[in-house]
Amino acid sequence: MHYVLGDVHNNCKKLCQLLQRISLGTRDHLYVLGDLFDRGGDDADPAGVYCKILELGKRCTTLRGNHDQWLAAYIRHYASLSRREQEACTPYMYNSFDLLRQQLSPEDMEKLEAFIRSLPLHTDLELENKKYLFAHAMTSAPDRWRKADYYLMGDWYTELFATKGIPGYISFCGHNNTSEFSRFPGAYCDEEGTSIWHNEAGNLYMMDCGCGFPGGRLACMCLETGERFYE
Repeated sequence: MHYVLGDVHNNCKKLCQLLQRISLGTRDHLYVLGDLFDRGGDDADPAGVYCKILELGKRCTTLRGNHDQWLAAYIRHYASLSRREQEACTPYMYNSFDLLRQQLSPEDMEKLEAFIRSLPLHTDLELENKKYLFAHAMTSAPDRWRKADYYLMGDWYTELFATKGIPGYISFCGHNNTSEFSRFPGAYCDEEGTSIWHNEAGNLYMMDCGCGFPGGRLACMCLETGERFYE
């Protein structure tokens, strides 16, 4: 089976619980739509999330999200500074960096930074005569290259993208909380405003159900069956 997972945002507990529910087998594959890091409140465990993703190995394709990109950029910047400069450095704007430094050595922090930068911005899959696209914020046809910010943050075409998707493909994205999509033609797969949303054309699924925020959920969907899971 093939599964798609929304934004994790440091919540290792929800990630582990959801993985246990879907029982990811050796022949199964998981697509993670980015934003592994930042936020998460009292449950934040970025090192745990990082280790769990590494543990999944080739069974998992993780896309790079904007929060992942920001964290990698800060790790690289911080490592380039002298000790005195580090002490005066503006803190990272989210909780991930400080939490990671409590658990990882400087060498492991550099490995994490390299890992994030190695993550693809977008990928595609053909399965059972259907063509799928995966990216953090917005997808594009495989033969049409876009700048990194398009995949990481989206752009002013968001409304057009939400309405029409990418013709000929079924897209899966995170980034924007699904509660924001009630204004577009489409429907929530389950609970109104707090579940996976799809557009009216049925070729775009938004998967960020607020994991990392109080009351938010981590969402997952099976491509073959359409079954949905939440934690």
